[in-house]
Amino acid sequence: MDKPREECGVLGLWSESPLEVAGLLHLGLLALQHRGQEAAGIAVTDGKEFLVEKDLGLVNQVFTEERLAKLRLPGARLGLAHTRYSTTGSNLRFNAQPLTARTAHGVLAIAHNGNFTNAKPLRDRLLQEGATFQSTTDTEVMLLLLARLSHLSLPEAALEAMRRLEGGYSILLMDRKTLLALRDPHGVRPLAIGLAPWGYAFASEPPALELLGARYLRDVRPGEVVWVEEGELKSLQALPPDPTPCAFEWIYFARPDSFLDGTEAYAARVRMGEELFREAPAEADLVVPVPDSGMGAAIGYARASGLPLEYGLYKNPYAGRTFIQPTQELRDLKTRLKLSPTSAVRGKRVVLIDDSIVRGTTSRHIVALLKEAGAKEVHFRVSSPPIRFPCYYGIDTAARKELIAAQKSVEEIRAYIGADSLAFLSEEGVRRAIGGPVCLACFNGRYPAGVPEEGEKLSLELL
Repeated sequence: MDKPREECGVLGLWSESPLEVAGLLHLGLLALQHRGQEAAGIAVTDGKEFLVEKDLGLVNQVFTEERLAKLRLPGARLGLAHTRYSTTGSNLRFNAQPLTARTAHGVLAIAHNGNFTNAKPLRDRLLQEGATFQSTTDTEVMLLLLARLSHLSLPEAALEAMRRLEGGYSILLMDRKTLLALRDPHGVRPLAIGLAPWGYAFASEPPALELLGARYLRDVRPGEVVWVEEGELKSLQALPPDPTPCAFEWIYFARPDSFLDGTEAYAARVRMGEELFREAPAEADLVVPVPDSGMGAAIGYARASGLPLEYGLYKNPYAGRTFIQPTQELRDLKTRLKLSPTSAVRGKRVVLIDDSIVRGTTSRHIVALLKEAGAKEVHFRVSSPPIRFPCYYGIDTAARKELIAAQKSVEEIRAYIGADSLAFLSEEGVRRAIGGPVCLACFNGRYPAGVPEEGEKLSLELL
């Protein structure tokens, strides 16, 4: 579908006593599959051995029974896991995470969600100093920074590395005894802490903690380093907090049942729909969500308007991901495979609700499908502002030249997609729905955590 691409999911656990670490992490990754579908990996240690398995593919494609068996250490007590969508570096096996390195700290493993906006100058400096890189992802820049801070303890090295890094990120680090979690000072990417009978867990979203049998404790605070050492949860405030978490976590990315920084994604999406009705009511007969991303906002819009919510579009659960097809005709047919209208729209004035419009191609096909099915009018309502700028903090939104709202006015977009009317939720509406300060850079171009010198996804593939 024509959406911003996923980012990444991170997961880690520290146990007081030996545990089925690999099996638990595998289950937890399934709860984070929506955050990245290109690669998956798990690292485990018993304090001596350090095992890593990772590859391209979905979690259950990578972790067959045979592969999980290779990770089953009888004395394992620590583990890291990652599910990836590439936002820096190509989708290649050597970029899959967790990344590992042998350092003076011992073996280190890292799992990263987000982007470092100053990765390229830091990498260039490390290369000039003689460093060698095994990947083309910005994550390895931090790994090599940590390796060069071996005179410090691992928490102190992580704190110092944070002072040198810029951007939006959540990171888990692990050596043979210690598990660390850290979050950029703006808290752009989410990271939650869980307490379990056996120890502690960290995850991008709380539902993954629940699958591990952990109770949500709190979020890692913006600018904080948290680690588990000898069973004790410790913390340092590495950088002054200036929270502006990514609004798109609530708009689209996070699972509906995830609480992020105290606000549930589902409740925020319902409020976005209510705000959208207040800002842009339509004379219509029913409300139809674009499944599944428009569901929460459609419920809110229907409640606020008093219009019935109808199952107007069927989503084929077996269509799989929309991979790039070689011709426009095949791309159009793939959209028809994924979505088809029901009789609920025939002869009706429809309010069609979706969470975003990126390129506009899928929106155009959906409007055409509804009109072909007999809808009298289609009034398109979007529960976010127009996306006019790329994201540099771990979401692959497409280049600015491909963003329809960066090239066309709202009226021009309406004409292109063929809707009878079109309206987007305002930035103020998003803030009210989420209930706190958020990053809206992809809407207004104001980047709280800075921008890279080179914004290309493949900018680190130099050599």
